[in-house]
Amino acid sequence: MFPLRRLREIVAGFGSKRVVVVGDLIADEYLYGKPSRISREAPVLILRFTNREVRLGGAANAAHNVQALGATALPVGPLGDDGAGTEVERLFAAIGIATDGIVKAGGRLTPVKTRIMAGGYESTRQQVVRLDREPEPGVTDSVETALIAAVKAAGSRADAFLVSDYGYGAVTPRVFETVLDLAKSRRAVVAVDSRYDLPRFRGATAAAPNEPEVEALAGAELSDERALEKAGRAVLERLESRYLLVTRGSRGMALFEREGPVTFMPIHGSDQIADVTGAGDTVISAFTVALATGAGAAEAAWLANVAGGVVVMKRGTATVSAAELSESLGSDGATARS
Repeated sequence: MFPLRRLREIVAGFGSKRVVVVGDLIADEYLYGKPSRISREAPVLILRFTNREVRLGGAANAAHNVQALGATALPVGPLGDDGAGTEVERLFAAIGIATDGIVKAGGRLTPVKTRIMAGGYESTRQQVVRLDREPEPGVTDSVETALIAAVKAAGSRADAFLVSDYGYGAVTPRVFETVLDLAKSRRAVVAVDSRYDLPRFRGATAAAPNEPEVEALAGAELSDERALEKAGRAVLERLESRYLLVTRGSRGMALFEREGPVTFMPIHGSDQIADVTGAGDTVISAFTVALATGAGAAEAAWLANVAGGVVVMKRGTATVSAAELSESLGSDGATARS
C-alpha cells in the first residue's frame, strides 16, 4: 500500500522537472461525420461531414502529457515543411510548449493518422476507419545532425529523457547515444517506448512495452502470470535496464525491477473503457516524470497505472492533468496490490 499523502507529494513535485521528449512527432486528425444513408455506388455508409479536429500524436502526445502533468516538456523531433507540421507547431504553442527542439525536414512528410469518426449528435461517435500518411523511414544526415544538436541544447538542464519511437526513424542510433551520454552526465532518467524495435534501445533506465510486444520479444506465448514473469525477466536482461513496465490492457500492469520483485497491478477504475488511443503515451509520461521526481519504481508505476486508467475514459488522443491524477488517487485509496 502506498500512503495517499506520499503519492500526492510526488505529484506536487512534478512542476519542478524538465523532460526532454525525443521521437516521432505525429498529427492525429479526426474527421467527424453524421450517418446519412447507404451509398448507391457500394454497400458503404455515407457520412455527412460535421467537423475536423487535430490533436498532438506520437512523441508530440507524450510531450503534451508531460506538460499536462505539470512538468516542463521539451520536444525534440523532425516535422515536415507541410501543413500538418505547421499544425503540430501551432498546437504546441497554444499549450505553452517550446518548439526550439523541432527540426524542419524539407521534403519529408509529417506523419498524420486520420481517424474517420461516425455518430449522431446524441450518440457516441465511433471510429470506422483510419488512414495513415507516413514518411519514408529514417532521416537525412543533415536532419540527424540538427536533432543531435537539439537534444544537447534541450538536455543541458534535463531531469529526464523520454524516447518515443513510432518507427519513423527520428531516434537514430546516434541520437539515442547522445541521449544516453547526456543522461549519464546528469544522472537523469531515460525511459523508452518503442513500438517496433525496443531491443535497439539498450541501456535505458526503463522501458514500457505492452504484453503482446513482450510476447514477440520473448518468442513465447504468455498464457499466465508465470509465463509473463519469465518473459519479462528475459526482456529486462536483454535491454540492460533497471525497470520494465508492461501494460496488460484490462489486466493492469506488471512492473519488473532488476534488483527487486515483480509487482502485478490491477487496472485502475472501470474496465468499461472509452478509448485506448494514446494511452501508452500517458503511461510512459507519468512513469518518467514520477521517476524523475524521486518516486520509487513501484510508486511511479502505480501513478502511471492510475493516469492510464483516467485517460482511457476520454475520447480520442487525450491527457491527464496533475489535478486529475491527484484526485483519482483518492478514489481508490491509493493502494497497489501485488
